[in-house]
Amino acid sequence: MATVFPLGGIVIDRSIATNLHRQLYSQLRTLIERRILPSGAALPSTRLLTKDLAVGRNTVIAAYEQLALEGYLLMRRGSPPLVMDLPTPATAAKNTRAETVNTISARGKIMLAQPYHHGKPGLLAFHPGLPDSDNFPFTTWSKLLGKRAKLARHDLFGTYHVRGYPPLCEAIARYLTASRGMNCKPEQIVVTNGAQSAFDLLARILIDPGDTVWMEEPGYYGAGAAFLSAGANLAPLRVNDSGWNLEPPPVAPRLIFVTPSCHHPLGVTMPMEQRLNLIHMAESWNSWIIEDDYDSEYRFQGQPIPALQGISTSSRIVYVGTFAKILFPAMRLGFLVVPEAIREGIVSALSVTGQFAPLVTQAALADFINEGHFTRHLRRMRRLYAARRQYFMEICEDYLSPWLHLRRTESGIQLVGLLHEDRNDRIIARAALEQGVNVSPLSIQYRHGQVERGLLMGFAAADERATQKAMGKLRDVLREASA
Repeated sequence: MATVFPLGGIVIDRSIATNLHRQLYSQLRTLIERRILPSGAALPSTRLLTKDLAVGRNTVIAAYEQLALEGYLLMRRGSPPLVMDLPTPATAAKNTRAETVNTISARGKIMLAQPYHHGKPGLLAFHPGLPDSDNFPFTTWSKLLGKRAKLARHDLFGTYHVRGYPPLCEAIARYLTASRGMNCKPEQIVVTNGAQSAFDLLARILIDPGDTVWMEEPGYYGAGAAFLSAGANLAPLRVNDSGWNLEPPPVAPRLIFVTPSCHHPLGVTMPMEQRLNLIHMAESWNSWIIEDDYDSEYRFQGQPIPALQGISTSSRIVYVGTFAKILFPAMRLGFLVVPEAIREGIVSALSVTGQFAPLVTQAALADFINEGHFTRHLRRMRRLYAARRQYFMEICEDYLSPWLHLRRTESGIQLVGLLHEDRNDRIIARAALEQGVNVSPLSIQYRHGQVERGLLMGFAAADERATQKAMGKLRDVLREASA
């Protein structure tokens, strides 16, 4: 029979808030892990330890049972608890190193290597693509959300309407038909957890490993990351002030990714001739086109440009939209307009990947649109952003012209400043962030060949005072980088 190991070092402190059984559990676990209680050692019975520590027996029982549940003790009726034979620390460390080498898959390593840019609470200037939150009608939104949460029962608290809440799909289809000239029906709408979720979903169902994706260069790094993670080979679709260079890639692409209404990140708009040529090329190759229309609502000169999906009868165009730029990013709602070929199976793909969005939020957004709040908010934001854009361009010219050239475009809520000298824009962006200015380096939008360096800067979330203050900080960062 195993010798009972004394536990004279256990101390119970009744002056602290930690439960007595948690104190006992933690000290016993530490003694076992440090091998002070060796493997096979027997612990005192619950009655004996209760007497020694002057605690309730249930306290000791609870501590012993938790240790047994986690594999530290062996409990048998009529016998004292025995310490289990655990791996030595050296063996455990060795196994951990081996697991680290073999844990990440090839696809996982690709995902971990992708660039990203996120915000930080309180750092609004000049986060690219971030809308203004001070002027969002949160009182109205909270009432609609609270009403839906209060009244909803079985229809909104389950995994129903996986493709999207029907009233929201109807509202989105009406909006796209009226504002973007699209040909879509409610049954073509698929609601997702934002645009990035949509890219991931489309990459999974449209791309096989080794397929070619013809993608804009520079181009949105988030979409590129989703395609690369699906095993695609990216071919550059060059974009500059003259538009899109439609010189075909060496291999016919399985998928073409474009942002024709407001190119990301340069902000240019695809001419109609190039739009029609691109559609014709995709039809001849039997390729899919993903049209990312992320910032089309904000055009400050002329009328909005019709979507590709609206000017073509092609069944090969998948339209991606998001509410992040119009409302607020944390809503995490985006949508697809899918052709008939993939509509029927989309529910299965959504179920497998878990990409469907919460129904309560969808229902509140449907009310927000149907009651007219969405249109009023969008109209108000267009006026506000037009004024902020003008002020941003003027003060940027005054403060930053010695170091960068600001590209003036007519759409979107962000602008690109190209650096005069070949400085490392990633280092500049990090230095700016340390000063509370959240800009994105332009170079992360490139994946092939020559890279242009600059800063992608959003103007929508900062008022005049915040813009002027952030410009001063950014000027100091650029001056120091050029010194």
